Amino acid sequence: MTMGTRVYLARLAALPVFDPNGDRVGRVRDGVVRLRTTNRPPQVVGLVAEMALRRRIFLPIGRVTQMDAEAVVLGTGMLNLRRFEKRPNELLVLEDLLDRRVTVEPEDGQGPGKAAIVVDLGMELNRNNEYLVTRVAVRQHTGRLTRRGHTYQVDYERVKGLVGPTDTQGNANLVALLEQMRPADMANALQDLPDARRNEVAAALSDRTLADVLEELPEHDQVEILIQLDRERAADVLERMDPDDAADLLAELPKAEQAILLDLMEPEEAAPIRQLMSYTPGTAGSVMTSEPVILTPDTTVAEALARIREPDLSPVVAAQVFVARAPSATPSGKYLGMVHFQRLLREPPAAILGGLLETDLDPLRPQTGLTEITRRMATYDMVAMPVVDSSNRLVGAVTVDDVLDHSLPRDWRDRDVAGDDDGEPAEILPGAER
Repeated sequence: MTMGTRVYLARLAALPVFDPNGDRVGRVRDGVVRLRTTNRPPQVVGLVAEMALRRRIFLPIGRVTQMDAEAVVLGTGMLNLRRFEKRPNELLVLEDLLDRRVTVEPEDGQGPGKAAIVVDLGMELNRNNEYLVTRVAVRQHTGRLTRRGHTYQVDYERVKGLVGPTDTQGNANLVALLEQMRPADMANALQDLPDARRNEVAAALSDRTLADVLEELPEHDQVEILIQLDRERAADVLERMDPDDAADLLAELPKAEQAILLDLMEPEEAAPIRQLMSYTPGTAGSVMTSEPVILTPDTTVAEALARIREPDLSPVVAAQVFVARAPSATPSGKYLGMVHFQRLLREPPAAILGGLLETDLDPLRPQTGLTEITRRMATYDMVAMPVVDSSNRLVGAVTVDDVLDHSLPRDWRDRDVAGDDDGEPAEILPGAER
């Protein structure tokens, strides 16, 4: 970045980070600013990037050679892989400064200041090759629920209260940034926040978004966020989760609370969750999804392809269709077989599913144990297997992500343990010390 070029730090969030060879290192998660004496502008000392296995590392700003709307590029492949820890005189842009309520002093210094909310921080390179916060993008704070103030930029020196108690920090702009991310990335970002702010930000998400994010969080974080919601809101969020994930989350709550939340849910949404919770833990019935794609044998290939193209289906659920007699909701009519999406792509659009069935694999039973499920899926290279009851009705399907979720350690989603299996510090490459 050349001197005089201004970069806004919040806009870097979630951008990919590449090394000089074009290999992706990770994604930007935040910017790190160092506070200085008196009222001098904070110095931007680096970025926080998330690597594989959810490890967050520090990238010194001096090693960044390019920042634009598409990516951040480093000038070296030598990185300090030690997990990032914030120092006492440092603040994170998204976590600590975004959404702060501040006062913007008049340009002429005369009269009272105006209340505003921080939207972003702009940094520039000075003559000493330091990156300083020189501009602050703010939104006028109107104090009215129905009126949104206009956004404008001011010099850093005119902003008062940027560094202050956390109770002056809102959530709107951080929520807007998070909602541009994938649910798994949003979940990782939430784990970086202090517990109180994490719960506030989560509560500000839409029901659909919060449901998606909860499915990606460790169980203890799921429970903590859910119990902070009022019960009616919690029931609405549970309704929008996949039934198997909702059942797993409810299983972490006391029996009395489970009953209350299930009663608050719509009966048709609660029914599959109640059924999943009735199965013995560690069996196909307890880990399966009760909402696979189920079609009748007279359905055409064209209709089946249209169904699995629906964007709300996950890739593993859309990888195959299960064919059964009517009704097509679980528990279905008699289970007949399955058709993989690759077979659908090879067949004429007018062909019917009844003539394309794979019937050579025995379905799972609800009581089939996780070890046997894993063995059979690995043996036959399956991404999903049907589960049928004693009357040969389809009651669900076990997908490979269900198996992984229940085979990995319970805390595998927790950032504090991910990537640190040996308990030792990460390797530090020569010359990369912070």
